[in-house]
Order: sequence, then C-alpha cells, then structure tokens
Amino acid sequence: MNNRICIFGEVLFDHFPDGSRVMGGAPFNVAWHLQAFGLSPYFVSRTGQDPEGELVRQTMRSWGMDTDGLQTDAALPTGKVQVTFVDGEPGYDIVENCAYDAIEPPDLQSCDILYHGSLALRSKRSADTIRALRGITARQVFIDVNLRDPWWHRREIESTLVGSNWVKLNVHELELLASTDVATAADFLDSYGLEGLIVTHGAEGAELVLANGLQEREPAAEAPELVDTVGAGDAFSSVMLLGIALEWPAKISLQRAQAFAASIVGRRGATVQDPAFYADFLGQWGLSN
Repeated sequence: MNNRICIFGEVLFDHFPDGSRVMGGAPFNVAWHLQAFGLSPYFVSRTGQDPEGELVRQTMRSWGMDTDGLQTDAALPTGKVQVTFVDGEPGYDIVENCAYDAIEPPDLQSCDILYHGSLALRSKRSADTIRALRGITARQVFIDVNLRDPWWHRREIESTLVGSNWVKLNVHELELLASTDVATAADFLDSYGLEGLIVTHGAEGAELVLANGLQEREPAAEAPELVDTVGAGDAFSSVMLLGIALEWPAKISLQRAQAFAASIVGRRGATVQDPAFYADFLGQWGLSN
C-alpha cells in the first residue's frame, strides 16, 4: 500500500459498573489494533480539552500512534459511554454532544481505505466531514454499521451506503436496513453496488459476500474464556481491514477475524496494551518481522 488507512470517528471512555473505565469507541479500537498489526493508520477524531482528552493523546503516543489527526475541542468534552450488562450482553448509554460530534476536515490528501462507523453520523458536523473525506480522499470506503438507538436514522445510513465499497453489519442490522423482509446478503450487496458485504451472526459465525459471486461462511471461533463482549466486533473489523489491505483470500480473512475476536472477549474492554498479545497473531499469520 502506498498510502495509509484512514480511520474516522469516535474516541471515548467506556465506564463499567465496577467503576473502571476503558478507552474505546469503535474507530479508536480498530485503529489501535491496526497499529499493533503494523499498518500505522491515520486516526481522525476529536477530544475535549480535558484530562481524558490528554490521556487519549498520551496513550496513543505510548502505542506509537500518529496523533496528527486528533483534534481538540475547547467547549465539548471527550466522549463517554456508560456500559451496563444484562445476561452477559452489554448495553450502552452514549452521552450526547461530545467532542467527536464536531470533527473538522483533516489535512489529508488521500488514503487507500477510509473506515468509519455509523455513530459519527448522528451529528451534522461530523457527518459533513465524513462526506467531504469520502469525496476527495478515499479509493475505498469501509463502513462498520452499528445501529444504536436513538442515534441513527435510516435515510442517513442508506445515503452513506451508496458509493461504499465494503460494509459490515450484523444480521439484525441487515434485517432492519433491507428493502424487503426476505432480502439476503447478496440482495443487499447488489442493491448498493458494494464490492463486499460482511454479515456477522454472533455465535453462529460470519459470512462474506463479494460482488464477483463468491460467498464464504465461517463459524465463530471458540473463546478460551468470556470476560465481556465489548469490542469483539471492532476486533473482527480490524482483521477484515487488514485482510483487504494485504489482499488475503476471503476465507482466510474470515477465519483470522473470528479467531482474533474470540481472543478479545477474554479481556476486559476492547483493546489490549500488551504487544505480546498481538505478536502471537502476527506470528501465526506470517507477518512478524
């Protein structure tokens, strides 16, 4: 790759019932993993001018991440989510009017892949910036759909899907966004002219449908232990992006994404600060130096 992957969207702190907090946000988590995988992504986000915003910068620098795309807002605070659990499944109270709702266009000329989620579309300012980036910088666009009520609107999501190359969503989101009650993943891919569609099915695994007609299905990998499922989808997305960037075969990408996601659920929170954790995967995938 001649240019970098650009990751756009929220960075925030997940606050857990036991009083602990973990830095997160789907785009941040994906950027964190890609940095560990050696891709040095350009992360575009915004934090408050507050202690948590400074902690984001310090943590990114300690991980070797580029902070040039991280903006500071003098008025709005760094993002926050209150995480709760019911029967082991996480619930999220996403605080409104945070710094990542006001991301301005960065000084970025081009990138091979632009990744963004759907949460950043909830504010006009950040949504306008996404559209500007899509229009002038990206050769490919990867959208990680994450429908969190009440922070999404069908028309906004549908308009963003148009002109995208890759989309990842779960089977329930596919049902919500499909034009008919019996739409398949292939129907959805065709309706938006996508290059690839990734549909996750939780414990039943994931499927990948490509515009060339190829379809792959991979069962979920067995997790060694379950601590929480926060960030499992982001871990999966990061490896799928890695596979796209390195042109892995579809089945290999799915297998590796499932294995990495399974390992994340054995950790508290969505990211891991131990390089050895990632080195194990890089060795398995033949990417270690």
